[in-house]
Amino acid sequence: MGVNKRTGWGGPPVRAPDLADIESAAKGMTQVVVRTPLVPLHSYDTDTQIWLKPEILQPIGSFKLRGVYNWAANLSPQQRERGLSTTSSGNTAQALGYVARLFGVAARTLIPEWLPENKTQAIVNYGVNPVRVTLDDLLAYMLEERWKQEPYTYLNPWGDPRMIAGHGTIGLEILEDQPEVETVYVPVGGGALVCGISAALKALKPGIRVIGVQGEANPSLALAFRAGGPLWIEHKPTLCEGASIPLVVAEMYPLLRELVDDVTLVSEEDVKSAIRRLALRNKLVAEGAGAESLAAALTVPLEERGKTVCIISGGSIAAELLMTILAKDPNRAPR
Repeated sequence: MGVNKRTGWGGPPVRAPDLADIESAAKGMTQVVVRTPLVPLHSYDTDTQIWLKPEILQPIGSFKLRGVYNWAANLSPQQRERGLSTTSSGNTAQALGYVARLFGVAARTLIPEWLPENKTQAIVNYGVNPVRVTLDDLLAYMLEERWKQEPYTYLNPWGDPRMIAGHGTIGLEILEDQPEVETVYVPVGGGALVCGISAALKALKPGIRVIGVQGEANPSLALAFRAGGPLWIEHKPTLCEGASIPLVVAEMYPLLRELVDDVTLVSEEDVKSAIRRLALRNKLVAEGAGAESLAAALTVPLEERGKTVCIISGGSIAAELLMTILAKDPNRAPR
């Protein structure tokens, strides 16, 4: 159900990064960002034609380092010296702290009050000052541009073109390693990741399909596509909190509509099954949002999706939650 609230900050539509922007970002981050491999999904009896792009292997455990570093590296020294700030549900703030340490500057972030303790502690461990606020206040801070009243240099985690270009480097690597890929599944929160990856992929291989993935609890992009424009939905608690945004902003909607071919929704149980399979078969630990892409791909027959890459976007999962998921049906192998 839609919610009648402001859906943007009043800026122009965010543009897709040029291929040159993405290639420049890739060259600039070689000493900071891990070039993650494509790993075949482990299967005992069939060839699934699914490859995993494990961004959990980044130094901070998520893809966010790519975009945050590219943004910060392109600031002036004076802008960085003011300190770096953002709004985050966890992984962007961790990336901000990691990057701020590289440049020797301060960092702080607004976080939603329901953020899990493991993510909050990780933010603190990277030297970031976290400020807990309600989700409504966090989004108002962004949409009403309240950050302009503060001294920090602010990173818009959704609409900054340099961040989107940084995320696009994942698309370059996918085609370098698997040029025959036909479908790529990408978790969707604010949309910067899927737009960056798709911009790179479609510039080099126009016929490729890029599928956004969201949990059934908060299907904001799926409903926005159905409605034909940006919207709010009522936010619900979910295992996939890292990519669970109750809003598709007006500035990002045209780009998402251009670059995302379709949206697949996944259940909490499918995500738990994907987390178990990644951990027990491929020995990869993913958070809920990070496993959404595999959960989606496993629901689609091979003849419909073809050669497939799933972005395993992050691994910030609480140990207790992971143990609970892995302990379920211990005598039955994950599908």
